[in-house]
Amino acid sequence: MPRAIKHLRWWIIGLVTLGTVLNYLARSTLSVAAPAIKADLHITTQQYSWVVMAFQASYTVMQTVAGAVLDSLGTRLGFMIFAVGWAVANALHALSGGWVGLAFFRGLLGANEAAAIPAGTKVVSEWFPARERSLATSAFQMGTSLGNMIAPPLVAFCILWWGWRSAFVVSGLLSLVWSLGWWVCYRRPQEHARLGDDERALIEQGQQVEAEVAPATGRMAMLRDRHFWAIAVPRFFAEPAWQTFNFFIPLYLVSVWKLDLKAVALWAWMPFLAADFGSLAAGVLPGWLIRRGSGIIASRKISMSCGALLMVGPACIGLVSTPTMAIMLFCVGGFAHQMLNGALITLCSDLFPGRQVATASGMTGSAAWIGGILFTFLIGQSADTFGYNPLFVSLAALDLLGCAALWWMMAGRRRD
Repeated sequence: MPRAIKHLRWWIIGLVTLGTVLNYLARSTLSVAAPAIKADLHITTQQYSWVVMAFQASYTVMQTVAGAVLDSLGTRLGFMIFAVGWAVANALHALSGGWVGLAFFRGLLGANEAAAIPAGTKVVSEWFPARERSLATSAFQMGTSLGNMIAPPLVAFCILWWGWRSAFVVSGLLSLVWSLGWWVCYRRPQEHARLGDDERALIEQGQQVEAEVAPATGRMAMLRDRHFWAIAVPRFFAEPAWQTFNFFIPLYLVSVWKLDLKAVALWAWMPFLAADFGSLAAGVLPGWLIRRGSGIIASRKISMSCGALLMVGPACIGLVSTPTMAIMLFCVGGFAHQMLNGALITLCSDLFPGRQVATASGMTGSAAWIGGILFTFLIGQSADTFGYNPLFVSLAALDLLGCAALWWMMAGRRRD
C-alpha cells in the first residue's frame, strides 16, 4: 500500500493553485503584449476592447456550463479537459493576422479558462472541512495574482527576444504540461491512496457545513434562491475592477504615463503581488473572526466589507502626479479586490452542497463576468475620449454597492 502523505489536502490545493497561476498567465499574456500587438496589427483601442470582450463573452457563458460539466464528469477529468483546451487555444493566438482572428482565438480561450474557479471551488468543497475553506480558497485564489505577476517579465522577455507571438506559445505549453500533471496526481479523498486515515477522518467530519445550507436542488431552483443572488449580485459589481486591472493596466501605463515595454515589465506586476496579500487576508481574517465568536457567514461579510472600503484607493488615481503613485494605488486596489472576492467565492462552498458547488460557482461567475464585459465595453467607448480616471472612481462605487447588496440579501439569517 502506498505511503500516506501528510497534509495531503494542502498539497492538492497547491496543485490547484499552480493550475490557476498558469490559467491567469495565459489570459494575461494578451494585456502585456497588447502595445506590441496593436502596433504590429494596427489595432485601435476600441478594436482591442472587442478582442477583450470576445474572451469575456465566451467566459461568461461557459462559466455556468463549465460548472455543470465539472459536477457531471468530476473534477479530475473535467478540469483536465478544460486545461488542455485553454493551453491549445492560447498557443493559437500566435496565428492571428488581425483583430478579428485575435478575437476568435480569444473567445476560444475564454470558453476553456472558465472552468478554473469553479474547479478550484469544487476541490475545496471535496477536500476541506468548513473551517478551513476560506484559507484553502485564498490559497488557490493567490494563483490568479501570481499568474498576473509572472506575465509582465515573461511576456516582455519573449517579445524582446522572439516577438509577441512566441509569448502565447510558451504560456500555452506550460499549461499543457500542468494538465498532464493534474490527470496523474488528482483523486477525490475517497479514492486517493496517499491520504492518511486521520486526515480522511478530519475531512469527512468537517464536510457538514456549520452554516445553514441553501436548499436549492437544480439550476432553476438556484436562480430562485436568495442565497445565490446574495453572491451573484456582489460579484457582478466587483468583477469590473479585477478585469480592468488584468486587461488595461499595461495600456494605461503606456497611454497615460508613456512608459515603454521594459518599464511596464518592471512595474505592472506589483498590483498583483499586493493582490496575493489580499487573497491571504481573505483566508486569515475569517478564521480570526470565527475564533472570536463570529459566525461563518458573518466572517465572510466582514471580509468583503473591508475590501470594498479599501477600493477607495484606486478611485484616487486621477489625483496623483507620478506613475509610481498610480502603481501604489493600483496595489491598494489589487489587495482590496482579492480580499472581497475571496470572501464571495468561499460563500459558494458555505451555502451550497458539495454536488452543486461548481455549478453555483460557475453561475455566480457568469454574473460576475457580465458585469466585467459591460464595463469593458464602457472603457472601449470612453477611455480615449474621457480618460481612465472617471472609470477608476466608478470601480470603487460599484464595490460599495455590491457590499451593501450582500448585507441586505443575507440579512435575517440564523447563526450567521
